[in-house]
Amino acid sequence: MSDPHSVQESSTPALTTSRRSRRGPVIGAIFLMATSAIGPGFITQTATFTATLGAAFAFAILISILIDFAVQMNVWRLITVTGKRAGDLANSAVPYSGHVLTVLIVIGGLAFNIGNIAGGGLGLNALLGLDPKVGGLVTGALAIAIFLFKRAGTVVDRVVLVLGVGMIVMTVVVAVVSGPPVGDAFRQTFVPDTINFATITTIVGGTVGGYITYAGAHRYLDSGQTGVEHVRDVHRASVTGILVTGVMRYVLFLAILGVVASGVALDLSGQAANPAGQAFGAALGDAGIRIFGAIFWAAAITSVIGAAYTSSTFLSTFSRRLSGGWPLQLTTVGFIVVSLAVYLAIGTAPAALLVFVGGFNGLILPIGMTVFLYIGWFRQRDVLGGYRYPVWLLVVGTIALAISFWMASQSVGPVFDFLTA
Repeated sequence: MSDPHSVQESSTPALTTSRRSRRGPVIGAIFLMATSAIGPGFITQTATFTATLGAAFAFAILISILIDFAVQMNVWRLITVTGKRAGDLANSAVPYSGHVLTVLIVIGGLAFNIGNIAGGGLGLNALLGLDPKVGGLVTGALAIAIFLFKRAGTVVDRVVLVLGVGMIVMTVVVAVVSGPPVGDAFRQTFVPDTINFATITTIVGGTVGGYITYAGAHRYLDSGQTGVEHVRDVHRASVTGILVTGVMRYVLFLAILGVVASGVALDLSGQAANPAGQAFGAALGDAGIRIFGAIFWAAAITSVIGAAYTSSTFLSTFSRRLSGGWPLQLTTVGFIVVSLAVYLAIGTAPAALLVFVGGFNGLILPIGMTVFLYIGWFRQRDVLGGYRYPVWLLVVGTIALAISFWMASQSVGPVFDFLTA
């Protein structure tokens, strides 16, 4: 008969290792969602809209955070309870809806990733003086290299964590130096002087639309913590991710508002337009431009990783062979290659492209959420295995869905006008 103490001692390291192996993907999921939601598109959108709306843009950020809560808490919970990726989950409730959602996500993810690579080009241009297209090429190549590692998942988790924390620290520094009118910003967060629905749709799309909706939840599945027994853990993880992104969004807005409120006019037109870079430069001179470049590039490469990985996970809806391992990694690499090739071939101004893709994904957002909320409301017995879904969460999600549909209907034309602005 074996000594129980020796069994306990030998099992403890294994248990610790198991917990650490699960904790990595969970932290990775939180920061993948956060860094995907605060990509170069959001940074450029924030600079563009703060320059045109001033402190009133704070209201759009508030709405985006509220919709983020409603969407992410529902998506993370439904995916975790069922243990299925979004495309498969949608198909289990409405035949072929997952295939439709996959096509939309991949198209939107491709558009977003072209913008992300463009953002990488802008970031390295500000940081190192590289030509934007050369910078985009470097960004895409580094992202490809990350996914060619044998343990790509672990590398992704560490990269997005380190770069995410770095982005937050540097942005806080710029926000303090720029000296924004905090009182006016706080007032207009709740009582704005003006409301622009195309702006709200674009910022929502840039922070929770398209692939971003599912980035964290799909990565969370890799932790193995699925099923009803892990609902509390996934709820905590999703709320943590949303709070991190919410604070980061507002701090970035304040950093740029301080510059705009001081009377600095940002150039929003032309092939070389880089409004966020101009704002950081106005706040800290040449050092500010370098800091902007570092933040923008970090946001870009983490968003390239998030867009490519999440879009590729959807393709398993069409073929189980793409659900994991080398097939998923190679599919992700192929996605980045296509995004990079399209970016190098097009002539759209990077800033205009980054604003447009947010709006485009904002138009996609309501479609996927409709299927998910249908599952929560009407398919608890079969699809959710009898799990009693919280009514309050469904009500909040439905309100956010109605708002998203209405804003999308009001914004289709203006969103596509961003490409010719």
